[in-house]
Amino acid sequence: MSATEYASAVAAVKAMESGLLTHSDIEQLIGTSALSETRNLMENKLSAPKTMEDVWDMLSGYAPDDELLRILLYRNDFHNLKAVLKAKLSGRDPADYYISPSNVPLHDIEEAFTSKEYDGLPLYMREAAEEAYDIATRTLDGQLSDSIIDQAALAAMQKSADDTGNAFMKKFASLTTVCADIKTAYRCSLMQKPRQFLERAICGSTELDKEFLIRAALSGTDGLLSQLEATSYNESAKMLRESPAQFEKWCDDIIVEHAQSARMQAFGAEPLAAYYIAKEAELKNIRILMICKECGTDRDTITERMRKLYV
Repeated sequence: MSATEYASAVAAVKAMESGLLTHSDIEQLIGTSALSETRNLMENKLSAPKTMEDVWDMLSGYAPDDELLRILLYRNDFHNLKAVLKAKLSGRDPADYYISPSNVPLHDIEEAFTSKEYDGLPLYMREAAEEAYDIATRTLDGQLSDSIIDQAALAAMQKSADDTGNAFMKKFASLTTVCADIKTAYRCSLMQKPRQFLERAICGSTELDKEFLIRAALSGTDGLLSQLEATSYNESAKMLRESPAQFEKWCDDIIVEHAQSARMQAFGAEPLAAYYIAKEAELKNIRILMICKECGTDRDTITERMRKLYV
């Protein structure tokens, strides 16, 4: 589809960008003294759409073709796959753990696990669903089952992005994979997981090779961080040395920085994808801020935890 066909959609999104929270807005929210004051100010500052479901409905409605944008929902798709599997095995209601927006209806995932027939799922998740169910029920290894699904999510995201040929989405998928793989390698190094587990847990990307990360993780935590320092993602090692929380913030920030690269585009699906990422980051900041306020966290700590803003 021609990029110019997105012109009206991009224009609409550009108009809504003015409603995104600014640094000044965040500072005002952090500076409130009472929780009620924070909530009231937030209600005044936060512009529609106010949920990711509404953001998706709006963007998919504007877009002449939302196929490329659907890659943004893969993380939710595979989260839901894990959630439904765990809920089913523990006798809980899967609806309590289902995240929206998603490409895959809850009923389809439930039906796949109930019938053991996976053809009703998207092609990109069938194999992972079947294998994860087998591992979880046959070996009771929930950690390995989760890892299989997580790795499949990253692989599916990268493949779909590659298939589109869209540079923005390819980079988004690659960055998402890098962050997830580094986090997995770090955790596995702490727990001294064997190569066999790492093979199923780490996905790999064009940015950070799978075998490199496996070898680095097997060398221990210090060895992993030292080897990461020799890559273009050396900042990740610095953040992990500070704390896992700082690393998580760094991951969120580099995704938003990537989204900002599409801000000046007048055509194409990229500005729509960037707005989705921006709104996701904004709502995450709101959740973090409100939790901190409820816990009585000091102003400097809240400021330190805030993610990068799109505007």
